[in-house]
Amino acid sequence: MNTRNLGTTGPAVSSFGLGLMGMSDLYGPADDAESIATVRAALDAGITLLDTGDFYGMGHNEMLLRDALRGRNRDNAAISVKFGALRDADGGWIGYDARPDAVKNFLAYSLRRLGTDYIDIYRPARLDPNVPIEETVGAVADMIKAGHVRHIGLSEVGADTLRRAQAVHPIADLQIEYSLLSRGIEESILPTARELGIGITAYGVLSRGLLSGHWNRDRQLAAGDFRGISPRFQGENLHRNLALVEALRQVAEAKGASVAQIAIAWVAAQGSDIVPLVGARRRERLTEALGAEAVTLTADDLAAIQQAIPAGAAAGTRYAAPQMHHLDSER
Repeated sequence: MNTRNLGTTGPAVSSFGLGLMGMSDLYGPADDAESIATVRAALDAGITLLDTGDFYGMGHNEMLLRDALRGRNRDNAAISVKFGALRDADGGWIGYDARPDAVKNFLAYSLRRLGTDYIDIYRPARLDPNVPIEETVGAVADMIKAGHVRHIGLSEVGADTLRRAQAVHPIADLQIEYSLLSRGIEESILPTARELGIGITAYGVLSRGLLSGHWNRDRQLAAGDFRGISPRFQGENLHRNLALVEALRQVAEAKGASVAQIAIAWVAAQGSDIVPLVGARRRERLTEALGAEAVTLTADDLAAIQQAIPAGAAAGTRYAAPQMHHLDSER
């Protein structure tokens, strides 16, 4: 697999990364054995960037990754960890904590669960409105000096926050949703990141499955699948969004690719400083997604894709209103 650099100061990683969230949380039940097999298949295919969060399954996801990496060369994996989201015993969301002491506490627990003595990229999951970003970044910078972290990343922050953070310590990358249905970063966040030499790790490249080509309006969601309350999956919004997918399917078929492959390839084609995160939970979906690396989009292809799904065409916001409120990137 080809490699890309995470910004001007970050590590070289595989041109695609693997997002592990769905293996533990928010998309309904998953099979641990299949999840571990999928992570190992990704490693065997050359994927090095593995993204997790300490709150994905309240630690389960990190321990799953630890098990998947057992017997492998740790230095061949770039582990990205998000922290700061607080949950209760029932799995509910109860806020964020990015105070310096909390940063160091979260990190200590992640190192233990992952079975490693360093994390490659450590990032707050969201901007804590009660803690200046300078303090949070400064705390992670202290952990770099201590040898426990290699690089600092951010997640879902806006252009002003990027500038403030970069003034404290070099930021390797910004993790943020970016897809054909979510193009808000193009206005100011992406240009600012490029100005500052900050890379982009793009999650949600298939819009939680909408752009997979496998979704239909009659699909029944399992208990615990957050798409049951996601605006883009509701009523008329879903019908409108699936109509966009069908338009994209025509482009994909003309190209001899799947809908998912075209959607992923489009994100990758937006710049060599962008690394798409693939959220495959099973090996067959991983195999399909990795086929996107062989898809080269011409100017005519990009124009056809733009016609199928113009910027701003998505129906519904990408999160429900309470979650949108926590996104510094949307302000």
